[in-house]
Amino acid sequence: MPNTIREVEDRMRQRTVTPSLRTALLTLAIASVLPVAAQADAVTQRLSESLSVNGQPMPVEHVTTTPMEGIYHVRLESGESFYTNVDGSHFLVGDLFENAETGLVNLTEQSKNQERVAALASIPESERVVYRGVDEPKATVVVFTDPTCPYCERLHEAVPELNERGIAVHYLAFPRAGMGSDAATSMQQAWCSDNRSEAMTRAQQRQPLSGPSDCDNPVAEQYELGMALGVQGTPAIILPDGQMVPGYVPPERLAVMLGLGDI
Repeated sequence: MPNTIREVEDRMRQRTVTPSLRTALLTLAIASVLPVAAQADAVTQRLSESLSVNGQPMPVEHVTTTPMEGIYHVRLESGESFYTNVDGSHFLVGDLFENAETGLVNLTEQSKNQERVAALASIPESERVVYRGVDEPKATVVVFTDPTCPYCERLHEAVPELNERGIAVHYLAFPRAGMGSDAATSMQQAWCSDNRSEAMTRAQQRQPLSGPSDCDNPVAEQYELGMALGVQGTPAIILPDGQMVPGYVPPERLAVMLGLGDI
């Protein structure tokens, strides 16, 4: 009997997989994966439609899966995010980290970076206030700014040096005190100006602007976008990979962060 069993095993190992058998095996493998993917899509869709607190539906923008089985990432229309289990009965607020071989990786921040890149890519240059040098920029940073902010003024003073280092600066509006503030009016005037960069420079230097503020301008939309992207103060510098750096950063340090120099 042992010899017979060994003979059968040898023949099985030597058997050639025919094209039809290979196709059948591939079909079976795909079929085994599709139900899992379909189930995940069904869960995210159901959570998007059913999540609620105190009986009130939550303003969910989207729900996505995470590397943790049974845990889903929820992003609200306000830009806030949290994690939930499969039936929405428990919430977790905070960052999700992967314990990788190279160290801890903040998956939540990675997701936010990707969202920022996508959101900023939708804003045309015609709706920004742009400062660039003579040569083609080596890197571009997007800055949510407020001309009444002292550190915004300090960063603006460094713009010529940034341009010399090959760093273009694109301003978006973020009046910290809201759309009813003097800062909002000043930035609306800058956007309505025939020369936005000159007007913005005057505003950053606390010089009054006399032009109109009621033209078709994107200040309110950019303010709302900033809040949705997690901007809490100014200046808020967004690097090309979507990383947000809050506050003033010296030119030499910013160049290092962009891979353009050493301190």
